[in-house]
Amino acid sequence: MTRRYTGMLADDHKIVRMGLRTALTHDDAMHDTPVDIVAEAEDGLQTIQAVKTHRPDLLILDVSMPIASGAEIVADVQRWSPDTKVVVYSAVTSPGLLAHLIEAGVHGLFAKGSDAGGMLAALPLILRGGRQVEPAILDLVRGAPEPASLTARERQTLNMVLAGKTNAEVARLMGISPKTAEKHRASMMAKLEVRTLAELMAKALQDGLIEQHGLM
Repeated sequence: MTRRYTGMLADDHKIVRMGLRTALTHDDAMHDTPVDIVAEAEDGLQTIQAVKTHRPDLLILDVSMPIASGAEIVADVQRWSPDTKVVVYSAVTSPGLLAHLIEAGVHGLFAKGSDAGGMLAALPLILRGGRQVEPAILDLVRGAPEPASLTARERQTLNMVLAGKTNAEVARLMGISPKTAEKHRASMMAKLEVRTLAELMAKALQDGLIEQHGLM
């Protein structure tokens, strides 16, 4: 007897969700591995809430959505529904973020710019416990320089600086002295080899330390 799987689509573009739903229903690759879509979401918070409610077998996820970042969503899915197979289908090109998603243990990673047929063909294998990363994404990650390693405090400082916080505000929010906040900021910028806010923003995006929607 053919097993039916439950699935969920998370993308902030309705037309993408509609296309994926149609493909999962009608594509020949899914004939022997039917997936019933039980939920859809258009932002990170909705995604996490729906995963906790439905605990689907499969989550097809765009990591560039409002409210919660892709890395946060993956971590929460692993926490609340560890048996859910997470397949990232996204236009993200940041080598740092892509590498982080691979290290985080996503089950599939595919680029929106390529034919969705490759992802659909891989889903039966993924649902049975396999993993697959699109070769072009692997090439992108392998060709990228190793990103700087920031401490937790330096990452906090990075996010606050990019949000426009002064050293005094960073110090107050982190419960440290302004001198220590200034030290974290200087260390973080030295590691990233940047001097200006514009350079910092570009470098943080390139290395996957933040995501584009987080700056809007």
